[in-house]
Amino acid sequence: MLREQSKIISYFHKVTDIFLTASAFIGAYFIKLHLLPNPYRGLVTAPNYYIVLLLIVIVWYLVLNSQNLYRSYRTLSIKKIYWFTFRAVSTSMMLLAMAMYFLKITDVSRIMLGIFYLLNISFLCSSKTIIYYLLKRYRKRGYNFRNIIIMGSREAAKELVAAVGDRLGAGYRIIGCLDQQRANIGKVVLNGVKVIDTYPAAKRILKNDTVDEMVFATPLRTVPGVQRYIDLAEQMGVTVRVLPQWYIRQMGIKPKIGTLRLEEFLGIPTMAISCTPGSKGEIICKNVFEYGLAALLSIVAIPFCLFIAVAIKCVSPGPVFFRQERVGQNGRRFILYKFRTMVPGAEQGRQALETLNEADGPAFKISKDPRVIPYIGHFLRRVGLDELPQLLNVLKGELSLVGPRPPIPSEVDQYDIWQRRRLSMKPGITCLWQITPNRNKICFKDWMTMDLAYIDNWSLKLDFKILAMTALAVVRGSGR
Repeated sequence: MLREQSKIISYFHKVTDIFLTASAFIGAYFIKLHLLPNPYRGLVTAPNYYIVLLLIVIVWYLVLNSQNLYRSYRTLSIKKIYWFTFRAVSTSMMLLAMAMYFLKITDVSRIMLGIFYLLNISFLCSSKTIIYYLLKRYRKRGYNFRNIIIMGSREAAKELVAAVGDRLGAGYRIIGCLDQQRANIGKVVLNGVKVIDTYPAAKRILKNDTVDEMVFATPLRTVPGVQRYIDLAEQMGVTVRVLPQWYIRQMGIKPKIGTLRLEEFLGIPTMAISCTPGSKGEIICKNVFEYGLAALLSIVAIPFCLFIAVAIKCVSPGPVFFRQERVGQNGRRFILYKFRTMVPGAEQGRQALETLNEADGPAFKISKDPRVIPYIGHFLRRVGLDELPQLLNVLKGELSLVGPRPPIPSEVDQYDIWQRRRLSMKPGITCLWQITPNRNKICFKDWMTMDLAYIDNWSLKLDFKILAMTALAVVRGSGR
């Protein structure tokens, strides 16, 4: 199971950068004050160096966030990371000089600032080298991979397979190649990667396997009905990449849902169609905020969890926790944790209650479910406290605090193609559907439409609004 812990690493990466920048300033101050030979040793006391340090923290935080330093390291070389770091520190130094000029902060030692500049670059480059190679080693061991299906099996596909093979630490795994000719099935393209089927099998593979990206490594004009495959991937929220061809514009390829942009992929320029939010800075902020809040809530919730566990044990025999397999981002399976609110064996008794199902589509809802534990089960569901253990799923990187609710595999099997796009974003504990009045009366199609609207219109502001309204619903006890 893929665990996207890179979001957690990004958070500590930012904190580490600011800490190292402050340490470089303090180190430069100490070197100038005590270690330089005369007559360069010593500092005057006129400027307030605490104010200068505060300015550095603010300026560096803003600039480092804007200079690609926290984008995924999958497709970056270590040289490019060094260049981004050098550019960011140099830009920050210029902005610091301007800020001190406008604030009339004078007499700051230029020698000390020069030492700080060199130390800062050295500290940041060293930390990024460590992070880069730790992530590379982590991915080589089989964690945090993105799965790719390649359309095509000839020279361009070989180039892509070779690029992935040369950069195992980038975290990509090739499922296989698809080809137009059935006779080519089983043929080895390169490095053990084979042609696994023909182009029409793309629908089955996207639906049944975990696929994060589809790469067209063949001229688009050679793929019959190419627009159909792009539409299919878009509808399911799978990123589409196209190795550039001179006649792309002549083909008239226009995404109906996603955003079209040019990206470098393992050193190869590609055209990408992505149906998920494209603001990487905001996505990083979302993950950092949610992980921090989940960690804080987990600590605060410990006494409540102990009380709930004892109450469940006193009222109903069986385990305290309910564990169920759910479907996460792009079809990844994981185990969801909840406090048990139903009698033992409730899942096995569901089939006998199918005639009482009040929801349409593949969903299953009963307003007065006879399987719910009396009193404590109804109470936990009404206030939503049965979902407290899902904070563990957030800390494991399987859930977000806000996002489409994770379905069970049997529901996903019944999805229409357009409904599978709700799996393109990491699922969450709460969502638009859960804060909607009388949500259990909303038809399944409208529920899916609300999730897709959340993905298409996602912003940090929307997440904060949903969290606030969820907290209000818990206080009011207006849950199911």
